[in-house]
Amino acid sequence: MGSLENGVLPSKRDLLLKSSSRNERNNSFAQRPRSRFARFMVVKKLDYLQWICAVAVFIFFVFVFQMFLPLSTVEKAGEGFLKLKDDNFEGELKNFFHEISGLDFGEGVKFEPTRLLLKFQREHKDSNNLSFGGSRKAVRFGHRKPQLAFVFADLLVDPQQIVMVTVATALGAIGYEIEVYSLEDGPVRDVWNNIGVPVNIVKANNDTKIIIDWLNYDAILVNSLEAKDAISGLLQEPFKSIPLIWTIHEKTLATRFKKYASDDQIQLIDDWKTVFTRATVAVFPNHALPMYYAAFDAGNYFVIPGFPSKACKLDNTMIDFEENLRENMNFGAHDLVIAITGSQFLYKGLWVEHALILQALSPLLAEFNVDDNLSRRLRIIILSQDLNGNYSAAIEEIASNLNYPSGTVNHAAIDEDDDVHKILSIADLVIYGSFLEEQSFPDILIKAMCFEKPIIAPDLTVIKKYVDDKVNGFLFPKRNIKVLTQIMLQLVSKGKLSSLARNIASIGKHTAKNMMVLESVEGYASLIENVVNLPSEVASPRTVSEIPSNFKTEWQWRHFEDIADSKYVNRTLRINHFLNKLENRSNHTLKDSLADISADDMFLYSIWEEEKSIQRTLAKKRREDGELRDRSEQPRGTWEEVYRSAKKADRNKNDLHERDDGELERTGQPLCIYEPYFGQGAWPFLHRSSLYRGLGLSSKGRRSRTDDIDAPSRLPLLSIPYYRDALGDFGAFFAISNRIDRIHKNSWIGFSSWRATAKKASLSKAAEEALLDNIQARRHGDALYFWVRMDNDPRNPMQQDFWTFCDSINAGNCKFAFSEAFKKMYGVNDNSTYVPPMPVDGDSWSVMHSWSLPTKSFLEFVMFSRMFVDALDAQIYEEHHQSGLCYLSLSKDKHCYSRVLELLINVWAYHSARRMVYINPTTGKLEEQHNFKTRRGKMWIKWFNYKTLKSMDEDLAEEADSENLNRRWIWPSTGEVFWQGIYEKERNQMRQQKEKRKQKSKDKIQRIKNRTHQKVIGKYVKPPPDNEAVNKSTPVLEAVKLIR
Repeated sequence: MGSLENGVLPSKRDLLLKSSSRNERNNSFAQRPRSRFARFMVVKKLDYLQWICAVAVFIFFVFVFQMFLPLSTVEKAGEGFLKLKDDNFEGELKNFFHEISGLDFGEGVKFEPTRLLLKFQREHKDSNNLSFGGSRKAVRFGHRKPQLAFVFADLLVDPQQIVMVTVATALGAIGYEIEVYSLEDGPVRDVWNNIGVPVNIVKANNDTKIIIDWLNYDAILVNSLEAKDAISGLLQEPFKSIPLIWTIHEKTLATRFKKYASDDQIQLIDDWKTVFTRATVAVFPNHALPMYYAAFDAGNYFVIPGFPSKACKLDNTMIDFEENLRENMNFGAHDLVIAITGSQFLYKGLWVEHALILQALSPLLAEFNVDDNLSRRLRIIILSQDLNGNYSAAIEEIASNLNYPSGTVNHAAIDEDDDVHKILSIADLVIYGSFLEEQSFPDILIKAMCFEKPIIAPDLTVIKKYVDDKVNGFLFPKRNIKVLTQIMLQLVSKGKLSSLARNIASIGKHTAKNMMVLESVEGYASLIENVVNLPSEVASPRTVSEIPSNFKTEWQWRHFEDIADSKYVNRTLRINHFLNKLENRSNHTLKDSLADISADDMFLYSIWEEEKSIQRTLAKKRREDGELRDRSEQPRGTWEEVYRSAKKADRNKNDLHERDDGELERTGQPLCIYEPYFGQGAWPFLHRSSLYRGLGLSSKGRRSRTDDIDAPSRLPLLSIPYYRDALGDFGAFFAISNRIDRIHKNSWIGFSSWRATAKKASLSKAAEEALLDNIQARRHGDALYFWVRMDNDPRNPMQQDFWTFCDSINAGNCKFAFSEAFKKMYGVNDNSTYVPPMPVDGDSWSVMHSWSLPTKSFLEFVMFSRMFVDALDAQIYEEHHQSGLCYLSLSKDKHCYSRVLELLINVWAYHSARRMVYINPTTGKLEEQHNFKTRRGKMWIKWFNYKTLKSMDEDLAEEADSENLNRRWIWPSTGEVFWQGIYEKERNQMRQQKEKRKQKSKDKIQRIKNRTHQKVIGKYVKPPPDNEAVNKSTPVLEAVKLIR
């Protein structure tokens, strides 16, 4: 250890030297301090193999003992209390309870929705502390009722339909309006129509998405796992923030989770977890189901007890059905059948409870003649969950120790409701044999009471709440099992039930038929009240305490009595079929993806090589073209021409894409209508004709294979979630107007909300043709055409005037916000209210951003809107960004500005002297609104004059261009910043860059001239060609030859 402490590990050589001899090793060992165990090992000289064998044998016996623990413990207990005599039974039983107090009886198993309750408390505290800096007070107008949507998988008769009809009737009594959606039709549709609730049958499209504008509702209640397709449509924007309450009353999915995990079906598990997470609250009818679904828990589980048993609605055919079941189970028609039920939970002390109940029932054997096979017999059935192991053998051993005749006590493992119904239907008496304190009244006791069976149960807290001793059932102290024996001797006489038992069973059925209606109705009403955040134009419903008492005392059975086909649907069978379909769909999708991957791998490399070759060829060609262009003379024009060419090249740099048919058709039209949207949930409501073009407010949720515009790439401000949500569709106006000539080349521009399409208020073909004809003929000149009227808006059922309607949807502070923004825009320092008059003349105004304008006028409107939004943001941003609260809403609202900006187009168009024309979206008929003759003396023309707005815009641009902004200012981020000085600044920058390039060229030439050159060594004379030298020397040679 010294080497380790010094930080140096011993070398291998040192270790070998230390172990070189056995004597050295023994000596070193002898010098170490020995423990008692070590001295014992050395002295006794025990072999290590013997110790290993001893330990292995010990572990083996422990394993065998644990495996047979129930039987062995029962046998041991049988020697003590199972064979006790009646005289000392009670005292010994108390001692036994003290002895087995260490066993696990499940007392610590509880469900508490802590996170959800804390969330409700926090939101309630925030809603009660609306101060807005003490400057304003939010007001609720309450012009319409809160809207709720109930979603079902089908409209077949089942207990959940009874619950929802009862809850809907109570909610309607306190001020809610309800609309029902169902994926399948059924007989319960008449029930909903009879109570005044409209029903819509919807079908999922190929993508299993339900096409509904869920924003029309303040909350959505989805029932059953089968309605998962409806929830899938709520997973996408813009529907992700709508409160969703999902009621789950089936256990089937929880039992299949282990199979999914073992089969590595991760995609299917993640899909279900996503759906569970999306729900604002997942509601269960008892406290056991949340524990079964613990694998999917996202902290949003809640329990609302109350679920009517279908056993409470029986007919006379059940008598014949009961006789047939007795024959099939080898029970006599006159046998006394006792069913012992228990908790839904499994725990180690379960067998002890069953043993105690059987011990208490053993005196009943004296009432029956065991030797006579033809007489009445006692038959006891113990119901429990499908236990793994030898529990049936344990029950037989317990019964044998208690001297029960063979075949008297049987164990039945139940897994489905049908199994429970069969056994309860043949039972004469039902005993609840669990001593576990549960949070919900046991469902199996409700079913037994509905079957009109006498029930006997321990005096647990939740059971005493609904069962009165000797009134609608019998109770015994769980610490005094002897009382159970006394009760049984009162109820059973001469092998059959007494009249007292039958009377109490009849009262118990009436109790069970309407049990926990109060808890269910008040639970749902209170949950909705905590979940929903109502806008200011919505009236607050009455409190839960104001629900009429007649809606809280009984389930609405009477509405289902008139249904011809009132047979309950086999919900378990349908759920299994639905889950099988989902599994097949998931497996099919996985196989297709794997097949695509394997097919792509075969030619992926060749495609990649071909693409690289193409890219190399194109790069080489571009390089050669660039070199040729540099060597050739380029015609030079004026500076303005060069500037325009450079700008044009910059614009076209990113527009080199192949145009589709819609874009080509749109180029020749006078009008292009843009449809702003956020998220995939709005896709089904968007048009696909060439007149329209999508405008995605988020890059993630844009449609594929379309020429939709990406708004954040055109206006980076929309990449900030806060402003994307606060501005809403108004952010699309800023995105289009920013360098509009790059993307919009039509003389007119229009906008249409996808919600108008959902409300069937968008332009029809006839209206589109009428609008285009009027634009081309210029019948109204520079006009604003709109096709969604304010007086037809569902938010305005009382036909209010402009400013009252604006106040109603903005918590009473619309005029104040307008006034403060106007004063900041125009620099007015006054405490007076400056609001442009919007007269009441019988005409209407535009809502929902569905209008059309000349492109030039649109740019003028955007110029005004940018300054207005900047002034509005300056007074609201700080508090809204920090707390989520603003004085334009009664609760936390991320769409704070959007409702004020929705009506801004009317103020600008009216006071800038534009004509306002309403076009009927169905017929195409045009009606001019607010005629010029009625406007005289009412318009603030000088405030909205183009020259005034332009000068204000240039002042802001100069300020933004000249200052080093150290403060938060939204105006420069909403569009182009331009004034006359920017043009001069660009020219100066270009001139300076040109001078720098010239200076660099001169410097380069001068450096070349100033270089030191090597002196010339000699002059090179090029020799003449050989043929010329020969020709010139030929006469001389001939003369020489002659002389010679």
